Parts: sequence; C-alpha cells; structure tokens
Amino acid sequence: MPRPSVREQLVDAAMECFHERGFNGTGIQDIARTAGAPKGSVYNHFDSKQSLAAEVMDRYAVSRRLEMLRDETLAPVPRLRAHFQYLAADLERASFERGCIFGNFGAEISNQSDMMRGKVESALDLWTAAVAQVLDEAREAGALTTGLASEQLGLFLVNAWEGAVLRAKVARDRAPLDAFFDVFDSLVA
Repeated sequence: MPRPSVREQLVDAAMECFHERGFNGTGIQDIARTAGAPKGSVYNHFDSKQSLAAEVMDRYAVSRRLEMLRDETLAPVPRLRAHFQYLAADLERASFERGCIFGNFGAEISNQSDMMRGKVESALDLWTAAVAQVLDEAREAGALTTGLASEQLGLFLVNAWEGAVLRAKVARDRAPLDAFFDVFDSLVA
C-alpha cells in the first residue's frame, strides 16, 4: 500500500491542529511536527498558512457529509434530522471540545483575512442551500407546514446549529444540541 503523500499528511495534521488550537494558536512548526515532516515541506506544498487553512476548510466541508441531504432513500425530514444527528455524534466523539471549523474560523479570523472569511461564508451558504432544498422537498411532500420560506428556515437552522455547537463547546455538554433538536422537532417535524 503506498504511503500517503507529505501534502496529505500536512493537510491532515493542519486539520487536527486548527481544530484543537485554532488558526492563530497553530504555527507552521506545529503542523509540520504533527505531520512528522520538516517545516520547509509546508511551504513546498502551500503558499501560506492561509492557503493550507483553505484546503483544510475544503476537506472539512466534505467531512460534514452534505451528500446525506441528497439521499432520497429517506424522507426529507428524517434525512435532515439524520444529518444533524451525524454532526452531533461527531461533536460528541470529540467530547464537545472542538466545535465546528466553519464557526471557529468565522469567529477567529473573519476580520483578519478576507480570503478565509469568504471561504467560511461560501461553506455556510452551500450548507444552507442544501438544507433549504431538503425543506423544499419536505414542503412538497406535505411534511412541512410552517409558513417560513425554506431559505429562511434553512438559514435559521444552520445559524441555530452553529450557536448550539458553540454553547456545547463552552459547556462541554450535549444539552445545547438537545435544545436545538427540540426546536428542530417543533419547527420541522
């Protein structure tokens, strides 16, 4: 079996470091050490720490499994709930210590880097659109009766999720996520 490339090791290490310590709390040396690679290898593969962080954001977006929202083997509302339950389980596996890279980067560096702010905004917009699409499907199936437009409700759910994740990270507890699901069930189910 071929060894993973140094580039892939660096991206994996950066995701780990950024998720644990944030963008500003992570140095290039930390990433290289975690990857087991020389510090110079980071700059052989990436123009800057920001370009590495942008790649981490892309990889993180894939790990959020938005394709679950397109899985038509489940009805729309259970599919949407399963997506958020998947995200909750991921947070729980990390003992609620890491939060969401989108929210973490958005809070930490959106005023420092237009590129990173744009990456976070694009990721959140893509996620919101995917949630709104499922809500449209639920409405068409008669499973969604709220008067809120799907786009408005999708934006609310993504924003509420990010807030619940922040509270769960602060409290190191699942209670904020459970509160999210309670409201989700009253609005969507």
